[in-house]
Amino acid sequence: MAEAAGRVAIESVTPEVDSGRFPIKRVPGETVIVECDAFADGHDVVRCLLLYRREQDTAWKESVMRPRGNDRWRGEFRVEELGRYAYTVEAWIDAFETWRGNLVKRIDAGQDTRVDILIGVALIQSAADRASEPDRELLARWAGDLSAAAVDTVAQSLALNEEFASILRRYPDRASATRYPGEFRVRVDRRKARFSAWYEMFPRSCASSADKHGTFADCEARLPYVAAMGFDVLYLPPIHPIGRTHRKGRNNTVEAGPEDVGSPWAIGGEAGGHTAIHPSLGTLADFNRFVSAAGRHGLEVAMDIAFQCSPDHPWVREHPEWFRRRPDGTIQYAENPPKKYQDIFPLDFDTPAWRELWEALREVIRFWAEQGIRIFRVDNPHTKAFPFWEWVIERIQSEYPDTIFLSEAFTRPKVKHRLAKLGFSQSYTYFTWRNTAAELTAYMRELISPGIREYLRPNLWPNTPDILPEYLQIGGRAGFIIRLILAATLGSNYGIYGPAFELLENTPGVPGGEEYFASEKYEIRQWDLDSSVSLKNLIARVNRARRENPALQHDWRLHFHEVDNPEILCYSKTNPDCSNVIVVVVSLDFQHVRSGWVRLDLDKLGLSESSSFQAHDLVGDGRFLWQGSRNYVELDPQGVPAHILRVRRKVRSEEDFDYYL
Repeated sequence: MAEAAGRVAIESVTPEVDSGRFPIKRVPGETVIVECDAFADGHDVVRCLLLYRREQDTAWKESVMRPRGNDRWRGEFRVEELGRYAYTVEAWIDAFETWRGNLVKRIDAGQDTRVDILIGVALIQSAADRASEPDRELLARWAGDLSAAAVDTVAQSLALNEEFASILRRYPDRASATRYPGEFRVRVDRRKARFSAWYEMFPRSCASSADKHGTFADCEARLPYVAAMGFDVLYLPPIHPIGRTHRKGRNNTVEAGPEDVGSPWAIGGEAGGHTAIHPSLGTLADFNRFVSAAGRHGLEVAMDIAFQCSPDHPWVREHPEWFRRRPDGTIQYAENPPKKYQDIFPLDFDTPAWRELWEALREVIRFWAEQGIRIFRVDNPHTKAFPFWEWVIERIQSEYPDTIFLSEAFTRPKVKHRLAKLGFSQSYTYFTWRNTAAELTAYMRELISPGIREYLRPNLWPNTPDILPEYLQIGGRAGFIIRLILAATLGSNYGIYGPAFELLENTPGVPGGEEYFASEKYEIRQWDLDSSVSLKNLIARVNRARRENPALQHDWRLHFHEVDNPEILCYSKTNPDCSNVIVVVVSLDFQHVRSGWVRLDLDKLGLSESSSFQAHDLVGDGRFLWQGSRNYVELDPQGVPAHILRVRRKVRSEEDFDYYL
C-alpha cells in the first residue's frame, strides 16, 4: 500500500542551469526569485516554501512562496555574502486551509456543519501539539471552545476566527511534505563581476620614449591618466619573461631582429615562467608597489592568465610530458590554421600526468592571488580542458572568494556558454562584430534572456590587441564614439584596449584583416596621450554617467524602443523602481546626419502618455523637454552621434525646465 506522503508534485523550478548541474550567478544584495509548479491530486489546498542556505550551513532558512495562478508559485531570497548558496522547494497539502475553505462553502450553502466542526477541532488540537508556548495554550483553548460551542452559528464563527487561524498557520503539518529531489546553487561574486569598466594597457609601452622598455614605475606614472577616464579595472597583458626561440618580429614576422621584444603571450625564458616577472619591467616588489599605487587611484589590476609556454619556458625542460609531441619528435607548437605560432607551445591536457599539470597551473593562480591580484583575464580558455576550469575556479574561489575570472573565448557559442557555466565570472562576447540595429537588438536580447543571463555576464569590447574590427577601420572618429557608447551602455561590463582606442588607431596590418599595423603585441609603442584627437574626455563623461546612474550598472532591465529610422538605435535601462531611468539614442551611421521619431514604451520607464519629462544628455549636457511616447531626435556624426539621456519625470512646463535638474 502506497504511503500518503508525496501527493504534491513539484516541477519546473526556475532559475536553474542545466537542471541544477551548474550554479546561477548573483552579487551581494541581489534577490533570487524562484518559481515552480506545485500541485496535488484532488482539490486540497497546497502550500509551498522556498528553502535556502549558505552552502556551508546545515540549517535551511524558509521563505513563503505565493501562488501566481495555474499552480505556479513564486518566492524569493536575498544573497548577502560571497560564496555559494543552495536552494530548493518544499510543498505539502494544507489540511487546515482545505478544511477551512470547505467549511465556508458548506456555510454558504446552508448545510449542516457539525461533523466539519469536529474535524476542525482535531486539526487545531494537532497544531497545538506542535506549537510552543504561549501559542500552544491559545490553540488548545480555541479547540476546547470550538468543541463546546452549543449553537452552530457560534461554532461556525469561532471556527473562522482569523486571529486564531493566523497563529495556527505558524505550525503547519509538514510530516508528509514533498521536497524537490534536487538542490540548486547560487554563486555569489562581488559587485565588480556585474559592473566594471576595463582598460587594457601594455606596460612595456609606458616609457617616456619609444627606444625604452617600460617599467612598473613608468606604469605608475600612467595611473592618473587611466583613472581620470573613470576606469576601475586596469588589465595588463602577460608580464612574464618572453622566450627568444622562434620569437616573432614586428607585425608578426617570422624572423625577429635582435631588438625585437617578442609577444608577451610567448611566456617563459631564462628568467623564469608564469610566476616570474620580465626583468625589464622590474621586480616582484616593484609590481606590488604598482598594484598598491593603482588601488590608491581607484584602479584594480587584472592579470592575464595564459596557460601556454614559449620553447624556452622552464617547464619544457623540466616537464616534457606536459607537451604534445609530433611524429618527428618535436613539440607541437600552437596553430589556428592557416596561422602558426611557432613561439608558443600549448600544454597537453590529455597528458597522463594531468594531475600534476593541473596542480602546477593552480599554483600559478594562487601565487598571484597571494600578491593581492583578484581579477584574472584568461587567454583562450576554450583551448583547455573544460573539467580543469571547473576544478581550478572552484578551488581558487573557495580560498579567495572575491576572485573574478574573465573568459577571453571568441569561439563557438556553445563552447563560450559552457565556460560561463563552469565558473567564469564574465565573458567576452560577439558584440565586437554586431553593428546594425537588428544585429545589436537580437544579440543583446539573447544575452539577457531568462536562461542565459543566469550564468553568463557579458563584457563588451569594441577592440582588443588582436581585433581591430572593420567598423573601426572605416568609421573614423564617429565610429569610435558610436562603439564606445554602445559598449558602455548596452553592457554593465565593458572594456577598451588603449591608448589605441582613445587615440583612434585604425590601420590594419593587411587589407581585410583585423590585426593592427605596428601591433603592440610585437613591439613597443609610444603614445601621444595629449593628442588633440583623443577621446579621453568623452570616455570620462561616459564612465561618469555609468558610475552615477544605477540603471547602467546591470543588464537585465535593458529594453529596446521603436525608431522609424533603421540607422538609429534606441534603448533604455532602469533600476527596479524606475527612480533612475536612462534612455540611449545612438546613430549607427558614422557618415551622415540621421533623424527620426522614437516611440518610447512608457510603461517600461514608469511614465504615462500625458507626462512631460526632461531628457538630460549626460554626454553633451543638452536638455530636452519631451512629451509622451513619440519624440524627435537628430544625430550628427560631426559631433557626438548619440545621447545618453537621464529622464527627469517632474517637469510640468517649459517654465519649470531648468528647475528639475
